[in-house]
Amino acid sequence: MKLFEELTQLHGVSGYETAVADYIKEKLAPLADDITTDPNGSVIAYFKGTGEHKKRIELAAHTDEIGFQVIKIEEDGRIMFKELGCCWTFTTYQSRVRFRNGVVGVVASRIPPEKLSAGGYKRYTDCYIDIGLHSKEEVLKYVDVGDIACYEGPYTELAPGYITAKAIDDRVGCYMLLAAMMNVKKPKNDVFLAFTVQEEVGVRGAKTSAFEIQPDYAVAVDIGGCGDTPNCAPLAITMGKGAAIKLKDGMVICHEKMISLMKNIAAERKIPYQLEILESGGTDTCMLQQAAG
Repeated sequence: MKLFEELTQLHGVSGYETAVADYIKEKLAPLADDITTDPNGSVIAYFKGTGEHKKRIELAAHTDEIGFQVIKIEEDGRIMFKELGCCWTFTTYQSRVRFRNGVVGVVASRIPPEKLSAGGYKRYTDCYIDIGLHSKEEVLKYVDVGDIACYEGPYTELAPGYITAKAIDDRVGCYMLLAAMMNVKKPKNDVFLAFTVQEEVGVRGAKTSAFEIQPDYAVAVDIGGCGDTPNCAPLAITMGKGAAIKLKDGMVICHEKMISLMKNIAAERKIPYQLEILESGGTDTCMLQQAAG
């Protein structure tokens, strides 16, 4: 699992995924028949199929993670920021964040913390990042407007089979695609692995990469929620009881043929699975379904 651990610790906030892309290209270089990077930064790895009547199969996972961008530095050294992707203030308050140059800060609040959650994830005007300095002049030696920070979240094993880390969404998907192709030496169909950018800010990389690939079949590999903890959303998903096959979310209704195909493969290979319906949100699946024809 060292590959997965290394992926989670890379700095790759939406729009700034270069470190993740470079890592993935290095791992795929000995395996893929061709590797390209599209103008947006998505990495596309091609594996030539051996079959006579082969199809074009796209498997996608996004490289970006949620994070923050500096919008202003106050005279007293407070770093004002906006979110990149959907971050909630009540989980961000007192979190440690790390800039791309390695500087670490703590998210603080200028109002009582119990009031932060009242405004949802848009109340970052009440928060700031503290890097331990007391003037704008000092801060500018390390951080400037436009700089990017991610959550500081080390890879840690919990109970056997369970881990916590930053950026599991969706470095676990990237890991699964890499691990799959490391074990499939010669696919029957033409396989395109798309490691997409900017999923967290509008599933943007999936759209451009799918237009380029023009797949016959496409699958997005991403994370999901669980329905087995107190006060969570009503989901028929339990941790540890198998992968989830998405039926619908806030952005897509999945194709019945693809759902049946996945269920049949899971049954044949005795792979446990669950069925997922999300009330809101979405993944790269949305744009894969809408690209070209």
